[in-house]
Amino acid sequence: MGIESRYAQVCKEVADEALRCGRDPQSVRVIAVSKTVDEAGVARAFEAGARDFGENRPDPLQQKQRAFPQARWHFIGNIQARRIPEIVVSATLIHSVCDMRHAEKIAEAAKRRGKVQDILLEVNVSGEESKSGVAPSELKELLLACEQLEGVCVRGLMTMAPQGDLAIAGEVFQELAARSRELRQALGDEAGLRFNELSMGMSEDWREAIAAGATMVRIGRAIFSDEFSG
Repeated sequence: MGIESRYAQVCKEVADEALRCGRDPQSVRVIAVSKTVDEAGVARAFEAGARDFGENRPDPLQQKQRAFPQARWHFIGNIQARRIPEIVVSATLIHSVCDMRHAEKIAEAAKRRGKVQDILLEVNVSGEESKSGVAPSELKELLLACEQLEGVCVRGLMTMAPQGDLAIAGEVFQELAARSRELRQALGDEAGLRFNELSMGMSEDWREAIAAGATMVRIGRAIFSDEFSG
């Protein structure tokens, strides 16, 4: 199968899983994680209908966004403070904010460009030392602080689950969804309406993420790799 066929297959499986969970298939967006492919690979996915792409480094994010300005570009990697202005130039949504200092720099860079930058707060639900993210106990404080920044808009939460155990992954995703519901209530009606995104689930565990309420699944290898089987 080529990229076009794999993308179509992933979209069908995501829609089928959403229906199986009693959800509207349109409520789950596939982010094609293109960090391992060149512009030719992105072009093939774009021709197949992909409009949301994920990158984890600023340079390829900028390069590919310039080549495909019609697409929505998601920054999903660890944030380096000195690269924030470059990320803000190209990113539709930044998934990986977990430090107030970074949020402040994003707000400043966005205001200089005359935009409000949509962001997600990354949460380390599993507590793994190898994973980035704010601790769940500190999440509300970070969210409320970010709400005071004029240049950013917090649209929801993101997490990564431990690999190798789908049951544990499901528990992590359910916990993030529960945190999201609690925070939406704390924000109140107006802010709670826009705080509605849950970015969770990758090529191995997106089914568990959809069952827990994911609105975005970040899928790379299942779309772009000939060797993936899952």
